[in-house]
Amino acid sequence: MCGDILRAGMTARAIPSIDQLVQRPAVQALVARFGHAAVVQALRSAADALREQIRAGGTADESAIAATIEERAGVLLASSFRPSLRRVINATGVIVHTNLGRAPLGEAAVARIRELAGGYTNLEYDVDAGRRGARDTHAEALLCRLIGAEAAVVANNCAAATLLALAALARGREVLISRAELVEIGGGFRVPDVMTQSGARLREVGTTNRTRAADYGLAIGEQTGAILRVHPSNFRIEGFVERTPLAELVALGRRFSVPVIEDLGSGFTGLETSRVAALANEPTVQHSVQTGVDVICFSGDKLLGGPQAGVIVGRAALVARIRRHPLLRALRVDKLTYAALEATLAEHLAGRAGDAVPVLRMAALSAKSIGARAERLAAPLRAAGWRADLVDGFSTIGGGSAPGSGLPTRLLALERARLSADALDSQLRALETPIIARIESGRVVLDLRTVRPDEDDQIAAALAAI
Repeated sequence: MCGDILRAGMTARAIPSIDQLVQRPAVQALVARFGHAAVVQALRSAADALREQIRAGGTADESAIAATIEERAGVLLASSFRPSLRRVINATGVIVHTNLGRAPLGEAAVARIRELAGGYTNLEYDVDAGRRGARDTHAEALLCRLIGAEAAVVANNCAAATLLALAALARGREVLISRAELVEIGGGFRVPDVMTQSGARLREVGTTNRTRAADYGLAIGEQTGAILRVHPSNFRIEGFVERTPLAELVALGRRFSVPVIEDLGSGFTGLETSRVAALANEPTVQHSVQTGVDVICFSGDKLLGGPQAGVIVGRAALVARIRRHPLLRALRVDKLTYAALEATLAEHLAGRAGDAVPVLRMAALSAKSIGARAERLAAPLRAAGWRADLVDGFSTIGGGSAPGSGLPTRLLALERARLSADALDSQLRALETPIIARIESGRVVLDLRTVRPDEDDQIAAALAAI
């Protein structure tokens, strides 16, 4: 490295001026990449640090002073300009990984974003009428066609959708909810907190493990604004339990003219039940619509496999009230979200979602096919000195979908002499493109279910370099 071998007796006065440094070809390349002001600041910081080094008794190779400063400035610039949001390789086997951005988008969604991102769109313009249009009608036609609902509107996530629905339909009134459904999911999202922020008043019914239709019926009064049903998301209650059938809740709501709102969470359309056994018991949006639920909220970025969004579908009159609520403006989505959502919905409608939507494609992979990929990856690693074993394991859907169910998989378990599992895990996370794995039984394991096939070579090269 420049400047590591130092010549005694040199003083800080030997350091070139910033004007001189800026004229160097390598520094001009930095200017083209990072801009003049940022490069000058980095050069000054690097030069000041070198001066302090010399004043403290250090020395420097006088012929390499300029190269040392430009090298250090380049490191400073690369660090300061590095985006905080980066691509990672998900080798955890958690398909809808909340911490890693949930659903990766399919090729059609990415292409649609690319097509619309660089130019203008009709986001709020009615092309036929030649005047201002409505943003909140985008994706509605596709959603209604796929789900079978009367109307639809989109917010920026499912929590926002639930908040908006409660604010528009039950503000200042009581909302009935089973005690078993007062859930908290990842990131501190709590149903009671969302209800409070909506302006509705929480009214608990039933018990933690058993809630019947009669419990709701006894609680209904003049102040009742809605009945709320919440998907249990990422947990299950087993044993002596009872949950009111959805049809009975709907009948109760009709009897007392109280709207039934359902926070369904995952946004499963049921198209892949036959291919993924773990999803066999996952409730579908279509079933809720057909059963007569008045308003249903679900995520766009879970089992639907699209971008982060909170979709609201249901009866036209109620969705119209939600659409008119001023809170929608604060919770609306942008043109890129609509672009990705519409492209994803089109794949579902065309019957291609099982292969074209990554979440559903990953969920349907067999342990045999994953094991074959893992074995191909293991072969060069063994030749490079790694112990690479294939072991049975389980992947998971994640994202609060299909709680408690696992997908059989084959894991690639890695070991290397004098390298602990924690140390290897840290090195994988420190890569330019971090590899996020998991540790089981004292070994780092990779689950290729959630790794794109084109990322296998990148993993092999990264491990070979350790």
